[in-house]
Amino acid sequence: MSVEIIGLFITLLLGLFVLIGAFVAFLANKKGQIIDFSLGLAFSVIIMLIILDLIPDIIEHLGVKYIWLFLIFTFLGYGLLRLLDHFIPDHHEHNKMTKKESNNNLAHIGIISSIALIIHNIVEGMAVYSTVLTDVSTGLMLAIGIGFHNLPLGMVIATAFYQTNQKPIKIWLFIGGVGLSTLIGGMFSFFLNSQIVPEWVLGSLLSLTLGMLLFILVSELWPRVCDSKFMRERNLGIGLGVIIMLISLFI
Repeated sequence: MSVEIIGLFITLLLGLFVLIGAFVAFLANKKGQIIDFSLGLAFSVIIMLIILDLIPDIIEHLGVKYIWLFLIFTFLGYGLLRLLDHFIPDHHEHNKMTKKESNNNLAHIGIISSIALIIHNIVEGMAVYSTVLTDVSTGLMLAIGIGFHNLPLGMVIATAFYQTNQKPIKIWLFIGGVGLSTLIGGMFSFFLNSQIVPEWVLGSLLSLTLGMLLFILVSELWPRVCDSKFMRERNLGIGLGVIIMLISLFI
């Protein structure tokens, strides 16, 4: 088996971590507690993802020379998701929502989170594939580390959808899209040859993702986390998210 095929196979396995996390969320009981646990988990995971993953990678790809690209694409990502926010139903004041509106709002969070994470995972798939071409064992360890923080993201997206009236096939299309996005990134590198992808392009895409995740944190997750009914489960999710991200960083 060629190293290129091994690279694509590893990016495929990387996306399966999202599906595993989603299955865990679907099988869990005490749905209200699981929602608050998953929202706390998402909140801490995204913060840690920004601090430990995105910002260092952006600095590595762009450096000081292209700091203007970082600013432009971060604001663009934030503004783009803010614009999409008004076209994705349903969006209400968090402290005035009925149970139905609350469930629809969770679906709203799931959709915009999926959009942001697909872009992020495509770039990660490109990075993992490129690493495998250099050293298979290093690429595999990188994939395992990234997979650890994809587990809670899969839980969060699944939890955001499962109490809605969406058809199961539609829910799993969103989850599958996020899961397969790492393979899509690997295939981009395979067909385009990762060596010709400019560093500033990767850095700009990561900056776009950063802006989107900042919007999700500020406008969507923060109000839901503050209004949590099950504070113990929420705090457990926040703590576990930090631990998972630190473990993935160590690996």
